[in-house]
Amino acid sequence: MGIRSILSKPIAAYIVAQQKKWVIRSAEVQTEWRQQLVSQAVNTVFGKNHCFKDIRTYEDFKQAIPIRDYEDLTPYINQILEGKENILWEGKPLYFAKTSGTTSGTKYIPISKDSIHNHIDSARNALLNYINETGKAKFLDNKLIFLSGSPELHETEGIKTGRLSGISTHHVPAYLQANRLPSYETNCIEDWETKLEKIIDETIDQPMGLISGIPPWVQMYFDRIQARTGKKIKDVFPDFDLFVYGGVNFEPYRAKLFESIGKKIDSIELFPASEGFFAYQDSQREEGMLLLLNTGIFYEFIPADEFFNVNPTRLSIEQVELGKNYALIINNNAGLWGYSIGDTVKFVSLNPYRIVVSGRIKHFISAFGEHVIGEEVEKAMKYACQRHPEVEIIEFTVAPMVAPKEGLPYHEWLVEFAIPPNDMEQFSNNLDKNMTELNVYYDDLIVGNILKKLVITPLQKNAFINYMRSQGKLGGQNKVPRLSNDRKIAEKL
Repeated sequence: MGIRSILSKPIAAYIVAQQKKWVIRSAEVQTEWRQQLVSQAVNTVFGKNHCFKDIRTYEDFKQAIPIRDYEDLTPYINQILEGKENILWEGKPLYFAKTSGTTSGTKYIPISKDSIHNHIDSARNALLNYINETGKAKFLDNKLIFLSGSPELHETEGIKTGRLSGISTHHVPAYLQANRLPSYETNCIEDWETKLEKIIDETIDQPMGLISGIPPWVQMYFDRIQARTGKKIKDVFPDFDLFVYGGVNFEPYRAKLFESIGKKIDSIELFPASEGFFAYQDSQREEGMLLLLNTGIFYEFIPADEFFNVNPTRLSIEQVELGKNYALIINNNAGLWGYSIGDTVKFVSLNPYRIVVSGRIKHFISAFGEHVIGEEVEKAMKYACQRHPEVEIIEFTVAPMVAPKEGLPYHEWLVEFAIPPNDMEQFSNNLDKNMTELNVYYDDLIVGNILKKLVITPLQKNAFINYMRSQGKLGGQNKVPRLSNDRKIAEKL
């Protein structure tokens, strides 16, 4: 056993012990963070505009700070981009995480000297929780790969700017830098396919212990390695025993990934975003991810079915319930206030508070009032695949067909199969059966002959890769929406 794995165990025990201290007083900790955030930002432009000096209670907080998305914060962001200080948070941001917006073009998400610890420490602590629970730390002595964006940063009014994954690269602890891959030069390559080939060149003969990335792009990495070698990943990387992922639900990719690997290995799910690192899987035995309530974020939760109301219900952590979908709202120590990150979550445990990501608040199908969400289509796909174990899915998305050339409207499931079902009709029936069980409104539309049962459209090989390439979003942290309320993606596919 190497020095890294030996030293990691007492550190892991310490971090988990500290974690338990705040977990048992989660609601109190959240109140403390709300008060601290308001106090620290009271003299900012935002704080003065929203009368932070008068905020005492959570009710005061909700009255003073409206729910908003990036577009609503743009006037404040623009002031920071003009070089002004003390706008959303004290001083200037340490970084801007640059990402793509759906309606606003490029988004500049501020990361402060206070909030950077949320991003960096949370990723570290996810691994330490795993080590503490399982006793497995050998992966630290082998090579580690993080499939991510370019670490190259540029300056915007003196503020370093780049992709979140690239910013994080500059904060990897020194003790991990020696066994981290790929090289800095390779990581800076912008074109994903060129970069992927170089990553394979640098890793194919290395003792890889941990591989991390968004599942569809990790699958592409595995596919290219298998094409080169003709071997399963376990035979190329016999030391590979931990997969770390985030960004999408793993279930639709699980069967194909493990088939490519050739053995089952442990995995850790993360919930990071440019706006913050919100949760990680703290146990291999328990469902869900631990919501990080003591890292500089005050969370709010809006019942998903109320999100588009004029005055939706806003709840603090002690008011949430099991099994309900909530839009996740954050207030953080980088100056995001009442900020909707666009994701919905569901609590699977209240002691401690553990969540699963259930979808995107704006990714749904409700062309006929059914309001089908991402969690439902992913559960239905899992249900069908379990009944057809030969099936392997590469990727899928769902869209409404409102005006077919003949017959009733329907939901179209566009699926790229690695291995299709032996009986496509029965597979389709299983999908549709589970959808009617998961969504009563969808069931009513089927029973009422408003919709006919779903239609599966098998896609050609590499359909999703070609689509993402056409959008300039191949690789990195990009992902295909699981479902849409229009046919823009469907028609391009």
